[in-house]
Amino acid sequence: MRKIDDIAIDMGLDPGKLEPYGLDKAKVPLDAFPNGDDKAKLIVITAITPTPAGEGKSTTAVGLVQGLAKIGKKPVLTIRQPSLGPVFGHKGGGTGGGKSTVEPAVDVNLHFTGDFHAIESAHNLLAAMVDNAVFRNSIEGFDASGVTWRRVTDAEDRGLRTIMTGGGGRLNGPVRETGFDINAASEIMAICSLAESYSDLRDRIGDIVVGWKRDRKTPVTAREINAVGSIMALLRDAIKPNLVQTSEGQPAIVHMGPFGNIAHGCSSILADKLAINCGDYVVTEAGFGADLGFEKFMDIKVRQGGPEPSLAVIVTTIRGLKWHGGVTINDMDSPNPEAVRKGSENLKNALRIVNMYGLQAVVAINRFPTDSKDEITIVKEVAKSAGAF
Repeated sequence: MRKIDDIAIDMGLDPGKLEPYGLDKAKVPLDAFPNGDDKAKLIVITAITPTPAGEGKSTTAVGLVQGLAKIGKKPVLTIRQPSLGPVFGHKGGGTGGGKSTVEPAVDVNLHFTGDFHAIESAHNLLAAMVDNAVFRNSIEGFDASGVTWRRVTDAEDRGLRTIMTGGGGRLNGPVRETGFDINAASEIMAICSLAESYSDLRDRIGDIVVGWKRDRKTPVTAREINAVGSIMALLRDAIKPNLVQTSEGQPAIVHMGPFGNIAHGCSSILADKLAINCGDYVVTEAGFGADLGFEKFMDIKVRQGGPEPSLAVIVTTIRGLKWHGGVTINDMDSPNPEAVRKGSENLKNALRIVNMYGLQAVVAINRFPTDSKDEITIVKEVAKSAGAF
């Protein structure tokens, strides 16, 4: 791997303003962002509806950055940080695969620079302050029955999904049913992904609704709990994007990780705003498929201030289209052109969604050794007839 200072120099950043975490990763303070007149073009990676076979959006995103570099362009990658739950679950890591990875992959997939720990701490601190406000009756009309703010953990722990808290006597109350969500589902995670500055972050944190008063019409916010200052202190460094690199030495900014099926499923606006000032092309990823993650990318992230994309890449696999065509996971390796053609309706829909936003789309077939020539030909024909660029 290259030294992170050299990566920063390639991007036009001042290495002296970085906050290094060893020699291979660093945080970029917000006041170190360049702001030139020539902005990079943004390419968003999306996919067909996800299947158990996996589509490879992250791998394709990394590979595209590497390919652009090989033809003399200056690309920058922006992707989400993986959550520990999927890393140790069925999905696995989120740093690409094969020869197209983000490095240091082990660090990125695990604790990285501590952003997720900071978000978890901030979220659970707010939960504790909410319970304390109820215990002390500090907000008129707000009791345990109106609390909606749950806790989070970065592990998938079924035993914590629904729990009772406040047991053990009067001093530990109030007793109530609550539970833990995964950290990637935290509203604070989504807020950090959308915030454009410290002041914006402060306002968004203050507006968090943690529960409702007894009339069930009046919300109670984090601002009323007096939690904003403490949460801002915990998120002081987490809001700064993380700079690493691909396995071939191109810049990669890995920041935030909201789930696409719960939140909006994109890396941070700040990461994209940094990247578009540091290269010719920025390649980013929208979580899940075009029918969820891409729509959220356009309807939420872009509308909230994220840079608008110039092109979309829809990742598909022959295996995934077979699954959409009714083939079981155990039969993916057997040729089945009919199932591919049937499953390609999902690809057509992905193209329709992208075109609905006025964007051109390139279809990327993530090939596997078991893909037949006939199956690949079918996908190409379907893509072109449905408007693929």
